[in-house]
Amino acid sequence: MSVEKLFNDFVKYVEDKGIDMEGIAIADEKKIICSHRFTPEYPRNIYSHTKSYMATAVGIAIDEGKLSLDDKLVDYFPECLPKEYDPGVEKITLRNLLMMASGFNKEYLMSADRRAGIGSDDYIGYMLSQKIEVEPGSRFMYSSADSILAGRMLEKAIGQGMGDFLYQRVFSKLGQGWPIWEHDRFGHAIGCGGLYMTLSDQLKLGQLYLNGGVWNGERIVSEKWVKEATSNLIDTVSRSGVWYCGYGYQFWMMPYKNAYRADGAHGQITIVFPDQGLIVSFQCPEYGDFNVTSQEIHDHLTSLI
Repeated sequence: MSVEKLFNDFVKYVEDKGIDMEGIAIADEKKIICSHRFTPEYPRNIYSHTKSYMATAVGIAIDEGKLSLDDKLVDYFPECLPKEYDPGVEKITLRNLLMMASGFNKEYLMSADRRAGIGSDDYIGYMLSQKIEVEPGSRFMYSSADSILAGRMLEKAIGQGMGDFLYQRVFSKLGQGWPIWEHDRFGHAIGCGGLYMTLSDQLKLGQLYLNGGVWNGERIVSEKWVKEATSNLIDTVSRSGVWYCGYGYQFWMMPYKNAYRADGAHGQITIVFPDQGLIVSFQCPEYGDFNVTSQEIHDHLTSLI
């Protein structure tokens, strides 16, 4: 079955079944092959899809020798250590944070926490005051705090804001403009989420990675980083479901050969299929049950590509 036929059949299925979806597209590394909007296109919160953009900035900084995966969090922010703290925090590396394996072993600074102002006086000091529950690097636990801390390490290493850095190195190159992005009280872009993009801009990260880190002939991030960040580096034992097959550096693995995804809450997702030379990207509304929607997508589209 051709990609176009598969796509059109799926669009009809979504409409007939009333599946909660705003838009969907299939693309290769250069162009959008098929796209359909169920609602008008507008920049929307892509939630944790943002994490994969943050990780791309980290990869660029590592490529340039400004940062290392083995750098330790406390070495970047010794002034933020409380008088009394769990000595385990001294072991946390950038690698641990990107793998969601900091050792805190709890969900911290998720969207509801940030909206409630938890830790907002000093996210770094707040996290350094928490107890280390397991050895850093030993266990996956999805937590927005890990991404926030990784983003702050990046900013310290490059000496500029993450938004400005990403605009210079990624957004402007990919024609994404200057996106709206959630920042903390002190002007730091939130590494875990809050980036606003249209579907046609959101999917460009997938195109970049599908092409090994090259955009229109220009190297944006190294192929080494693309391969490592999208490899299965840790088991996602705390998550269940057909799509939870391991984690890399802020990318999720998929149940299809060599496939991986950038994933935002409620269904702001870009899946990369390297073997097929394709990506599938879609956005969904905040209402509805995305567990149901994702199963429908798996059953009737992505598993068939």
